[in-house]
Amino acid sequence: MKELTIGKIAKATEIGIETIRFYEKKGLLGEPLRRSSGYRIYGEKDILRLRFIRRAKDLGFTLKEIMELLELRDKHEKKKPVLRLAKGKISDIEGKISSLKKMKHALESLTSSCDHGRLDEKCPLLSALDEN
Repeated sequence: MKELTIGKIAKATEIGIETIRFYEKKGLLGEPLRRSSGYRIYGEKDILRLRFIRRAKDLGFTLKEIMELLELRDKHEKKKPVLRLAKGKISDIEGKISSLKKMKHALESLTSSCDHGRLDEKCPLLSALDEN
């Protein structure tokens, strides 16, 4: 097994050192072996696990969901529980998209009303933000 320091594994996975330590504390990454000097020692399996975590985060999964995905992966689970998680994430994303569209529409309306009118008038966007 090739022994890697935390700096090398951080570079290989494009994940910060503090984030790797955080993942260890949260249980997403196992406690690494240590050299007699106290330095952490990582291997190829750790790189694969960290890349998995990073990709799952890129897809919007929370750390709790990633922990669940890792458990399913480690148990070699079939598709059904993974599919349930993925469909739940799709639903979350659709909700966020809907919310963002509403925000965009509201901002477009407010900026449009700012564009029409005298320049010395109070901005409708600021007035809308002041409302209770």
